[in-house]
Amino acid sequence: MESLNMIKEFALAFGAPGFEEDVLEVAKKYAPKGYTTRRDSILNFYMEQERDASKPTVLIDAHSDEIGLMVHAIKPDGTLVFHTLGGWVPAALYAQKMIVKSQDGKFISGVIVATMPHFGGGAETKPTIESMTLDIGAKSKQEVIEKYKINLGSPIVPASGFEQRDDIMIAKAFDCRIGCAAVIDVLGRLNGQQLGVNVVGTLTAQEEVGMRGARVAINQVKPDIAICFEGAPADDTLAPAHMIQTALGKGPMLRHIDGGMITNPRYLRFALDLAAGKNIPVQDSVRTKGSTNGAVFHLAENGVPTIVIGCPVRYAHSHNSIASVSDYQNAVSLAVEVVKALNSEITSNF
Repeated sequence: MESLNMIKEFALAFGAPGFEEDVLEVAKKYAPKGYTTRRDSILNFYMEQERDASKPTVLIDAHSDEIGLMVHAIKPDGTLVFHTLGGWVPAALYAQKMIVKSQDGKFISGVIVATMPHFGGGAETKPTIESMTLDIGAKSKQEVIEKYKINLGSPIVPASGFEQRDDIMIAKAFDCRIGCAAVIDVLGRLNGQQLGVNVVGTLTAQEEVGMRGARVAINQVKPDIAICFEGAPADDTLAPAHMIQTALGKGPMLRHIDGGMITNPRYLRFALDLAAGKNIPVQDSVRTKGSTNGAVFHLAENGVPTIVIGCPVRYAHSHNSIASVSDYQNAVSLAVEVVKALNSEITSNF
């Protein structure tokens, strides 16, 4: 699949919230021809063509950042105290390898300090994030600053590779780099088609720290309707069978509700019926927690009908998550079919 290289490059890109520059470089590389691209000061990335004022505009979005850390202080022994950027649990950080981006743009590896069994660590050890530090191998605070060019405010992300076999992909940051790739694939497949809507694609910054880029993007694009891609946390290895809402390999997930939005039921039913008619497998879900950029979009202006197309991601917000190639392909296909079916009459009825 041609998209695999794009997904890989997006997943491996360094992009802590507020530091999404490297992700935007990947976006520039793969943005479809025929679309004008630009970024704004918060590092949102826009892809659009000239609009027809007589047609409604659909926004297709995914967030470009990943959960990360930021250097908060430097201890005399050279280890780094950090502040979290996004939602972490302690078990996902303890003893893990991280990458710090220095002030001169270099990547410096380090390991979260852990108390090993030799020194009393064991199953009973329950570290807190506040008690953790990051060890880059420096001997002193001076070495950290002068040799490694790391100081307060330096961003940190998980260190991870990319693996693909059969239908499975394993990497960091599928929340939501898999969505970034999907936005570009959808725009590419729609390019040159006669549509009843204008199409604008955005990769928005700082979602993991409060959907901040989305607030800027929605004011710039001013769409009439939106599709939000998300790396949706999969629950099929965690929940009892009757409660599974987002399983790997069973198609994209469309949510009726989450912690930030009750999805417009008319728009959601339109998308679910369209998926059934086009034989695109989907999972509909009731999420009681979490939210997406859709929480911002659906409250903008006079209200922007929004659906979230989630690619199931096992173990999101960790160093290594698992996603499905077929789920990705079906998510892209569904978004394409939705956009092709939209026009002024339909959108006005949502």
